[in-house]
Amino acid sequence: MTRRRSTILAAVTVLLASLTAVLLTTGTAEAHGALMKPGSRTFLCWQDGLSSTGQIIPQNPACSAAVATSGANSLYNWFAVLRSDGAGRTRGFIPDGKLCSGGNPGYAGFDQVGDWPLTHLTAGAAFDFSYNAWAAHPGWFYTYVTKDGWDPSQPLTWDSLEDQPFLTVDHPAVTGQVGTVDGQYKWTGALPSGKSGRHVIYSVWKRSDSAETFYGCSDVTFDGGHGEVTGVHDPGTPTTTPTTPTSPPPTGGSCMAMYEITNTWSGGYQATVTIMNHSTTAYSGWQAGWTLPTGQTVGSVWNGTLSQSGSVVTVRNADWNGRIPPDGETTFGLVVNTTGTNPAQPSPTCQGT
Repeated sequence: MTRRRSTILAAVTVLLASLTAVLLTTGTAEAHGALMKPGSRTFLCWQDGLSSTGQIIPQNPACSAAVATSGANSLYNWFAVLRSDGAGRTRGFIPDGKLCSGGNPGYAGFDQVGDWPLTHLTAGAAFDFSYNAWAAHPGWFYTYVTKDGWDPSQPLTWDSLEDQPFLTVDHPAVTGQVGTVDGQYKWTGALPSGKSGRHVIYSVWKRSDSAETFYGCSDVTFDGGHGEVTGVHDPGTPTTTPTTPTSPPPTGGSCMAMYEITNTWSGGYQATVTIMNHSTTAYSGWQAGWTLPTGQTVGSVWNGTLSQSGSVVTVRNADWNGRIPPDGETTFGLVVNTTGTNPAQPSPTCQGT
């Protein structure tokens, strides 16, 4: 009798632990976005690294150094430089020297000093700003600029910036398809006057429906330009920033899937995929899909049900994690077998039911 009771108690303990793990994987979904015009460091470095193989391999030296510090995930998720506890806070919350990462350790490489891609602007001119809405939520947008005499060879601090934003935008409308680079908040405003040479435009997106706040650095030079970009692919040759990059991520819609490589070894890696519900109704089930890059095979999946046809992979929810409330999320994990090094990272899409 005692042995049977011990067995039952052990089984209950395992069950409770499993339920706890499932509950911990379901939480509040995050918005996502970054300044595209003038381009933030993460956005322009992502563009700089796009390749026909699906790998992100930056050519710009500053972008390469950032990836060496923060990993390729920082560019696959270029739109996620955020603090979920930010609540719009700036000075005194984000430490000096960590403004460009928002104090988020996953983007620490973008705090480094370097020759980042530059957007060429004219001081005092009207400019068409655009901020990506990978996941759209209402809020305020604040843009600051560095003071005259700022030294680009030093890390950015709060004392480097003018005390007040030169432009504040209150809940702009979103245009284009959310979940792609075409989903954007757009507004026209005057650039700061009297500026010349190298500067940083610092952006803060404060959501009005949660404490989540986004931070970003856009490197600019006030030299009479009209939004031309240098330092991407072909340094020194101005090219206007395209609205849609040459290899845009797939459409996400109200369901968004984020793929993150969490561990690597010779011949494989482990990844976590986060499924987010950005609709106004709960999902009772979901599925995610992607095409495997050449040389990759899925070894195993947990917290999801795998089906595969050739290189096309589909993962559906497990019995216990199909329901995702509005603005909620859940995760599943997988092990992938690879050939070679620096494996290409897939870009999954998802659908809620």
